[in-house]
This record gives sequence, structure tokens and C-alpha cells, in this order.
Amino acid sequence: MSVVTEKASALLPVYRSLDLQIASGHGCYLVTEDGRQLLDFTSGIGVNAFGYADVQLADALRGALDSGLVHTSNLFHTRPAQDLAARLVELSCADRVFFCNSGGEATEGALKFARRYAREQGGDQKHEIIALKGSFHGRLFGGMAVTDRPGFRNQFEPVMPAVTFITPDGMDELNAAVSAARTAAIIVEPVQGEGGINPMSASYLEALRAAATRVNAVLIFDEVQCGLGRTGELFAYQTTAVEPDIFTLAKPLAGGLPMGAILLKEHVAAAVKPGDHATTFGGGPLVSTIALSVVNRIAEPAFLADVKSKGEQLANLLGRLMSHPSVKQVRGIGLMWGVELSVEAAPVLKRAIAKGLLVTLAGDKVIRLLPPLVVSPAELERGIELLLEALQ
Repeated sequence: MSVVTEKASALLPVYRSLDLQIASGHGCYLVTEDGRQLLDFTSGIGVNAFGYADVQLADALRGALDSGLVHTSNLFHTRPAQDLAARLVELSCADRVFFCNSGGEATEGALKFARRYAREQGGDQKHEIIALKGSFHGRLFGGMAVTDRPGFRNQFEPVMPAVTFITPDGMDELNAAVSAARTAAIIVEPVQGEGGINPMSASYLEALRAAATRVNAVLIFDEVQCGLGRTGELFAYQTTAVEPDIFTLAKPLAGGLPMGAILLKEHVAAAVKPGDHATTFGGGPLVSTIALSVVNRIAEPAFLADVKSKGEQLANLLGRLMSHPSVKQVRGIGLMWGVELSVEAAPVLKRAIAKGLLVTLAGDKVIRLLPPLVVSPAELERGIELLLEALQ
């Protein structure tokens, strides 16, 4: 007999969900079942780049359905996956692409590919991973192992061994950690998301690139949250002169449908052999068709210039918050910002929702702002007004 009562949810309670029942959305607003309109500065945690009820996205979805192909498996080739991979290669520093279903899967695959390459270069001992303190790379076992969040890991240990955490911008730690004999990869978020919205400096990313090159290790950029237009560049690595050997994408890639991608340079890709990795659903024709539409739209120079312009506006608006006694710092880039408080952020989040603004957290004391990339200047202005009211 079921233990779920009529009033209880049958969903596994692994989320501390807000007491909001979302019924619909339009533009940059979500609507609850009781009719409340909420200005959304979460974008489904960075997924809904075009907001809600987007006409172009709906047209792409209808067109994809018209082909009659939703899934075929990777036993066969399909034109949508091939076209999407070719477009991502054309737009980036990568040479090969592997499609999967989420950011967590992309992390797992990236770590596997890095170790596969490293084993060919240095044998069994060259398998260690260097990750950053404050990082978040997902909830699967490899992702947990390179995530500096003990609360996520403690109940599931032992996780993957041979991971060393270093302090961002700590050059001495970096130099002490890397080893030509042991280091397989360095993994970094160009902008740490869950860890508090911490952009890595260009000089530090350059140091990571130099260290990885020096010891023949793979440099992995996790762009699951900060990639695909969020910084004002198509890919986050393009905000600097640094090119990774592997970088990962997910969140907005397929317009809200589940999709992730691992992009590799040829020297790493050449080490991966048939049978080394696989996916049943990754790169299916329906999601690939949608993703190609999303990528092409975000990649438009005018679209990215608009994101940059609105990012500058948002930075200026957030400057208003600095006079508030509970605001310690605002930091970010493009349309990805964090407001660090001297107090717990959860009560501010609840007050913001009550006033009509949806935000999310990035740690106990950081309000995270991830508005849709199509947010208007007026909506940015209104959102910061509501956030300031919520801080009072």
C-alpha cells in the first residue's frame, strides 16, 4: 500500500522547494496557480535564456516534431546532431563534440576523457585531478569528488579519490599541486556559480593554462552555468585569451529540454576510443534541432552585444545596493551576478518573492541573479528596485 497520502507529494523530497506552484510563464514572468505574476531573475537556474512562451523556440520545437524523429539512439547518425556539433566546432576552439543529457553528465564525461588522455601520456600514475575551492561541478560521483562542498559529499563517501583542492588565485598552491607524473587534469568554472558567483581573473586562468601545458595535463572549463551567452560572450572562455582543452555546456543549450555537451580539442579527442563512453539519449534529433536554433540565436553578434549592454546596466544598478548596511559586495559579469550579504540570504529571498521578484541563492549569504538573456532594461530596473525593497 502506498504511504503517500492524498495531500502529500509523490516526489522524492530531495529539494527544499519554495512554496510556489508555477502554472505558466510569459516573457520574463512566471505565473503561479493562484494568479501571482513574478519577475523571474532565476531563469530556471540559468536554463531559460529566452524566458517563457518564446515564439522562436516554439516554432523550432514544432519543426523538430514534424520530422517524426524524437529518438533513434547513437547506433545511427542523424543530421541534427551532426549539424549541431559542426556549428559548435565552427564557433569555438574545439574540434570534437560529445552530447549527453545534463551538466552533471558532461562533468563525468570530461573527467573520463581527461584521464583517458593522461593515461596515454603518462601511464596509470597520471590520474590526479586539481579542482578549486568554492567549486561546484554536479551531484554525480565524479562531479561530487571535484566539488568543494563537504555537505554534498559526506553522506556518500568514499567518492572518487586523487583530487586536490587549491585556493583560487593562489599561485603557490597551484605550482605545488601540479605534477608532470601525476596530474591528469585541472577543472575550473570561469565563473563559479553555486560557490557564490566568483569570476576567475584572466591572469589566474592564464596561470592554470600555463600549468596544465607545463605538465601535459588537460585544462577543463565547466561552462554549464556561465556559458552560452551568460557572460556576454558565446562561451565564457572567450572573455579571456585562454583556451581550454575541454569545456562543458548544458543548462540553456536545448532551450529547457535536457541536454549537455562536452567539447574537446583534437589532441584529447584522439585518445578516446569506441566503447570508452556512451549515452542512450544524448544528441537525439529533437533536442539537437532545438539546440541548433538556440546556439544560432545566442551566437548572433547583436544578441551578445545586447547581453553585454544589459550586463553593464545591471552592474550599475547593483551599485545602488552597496549603500545598504547588509550588502558586503556585488560581483559578476554579463547577466550573472551575486550580491554577498553580511546576514543570511534566505529571509531576503522570501521577502523578494513576496514583493514579486524571483531570485535564488548561491551559498548561505549570496543572492544570485540570473535573469533571462532577453530581459529588458526596464525589467532590470524593476528587479533591482524590488531587491532593494526586500533588503529593507
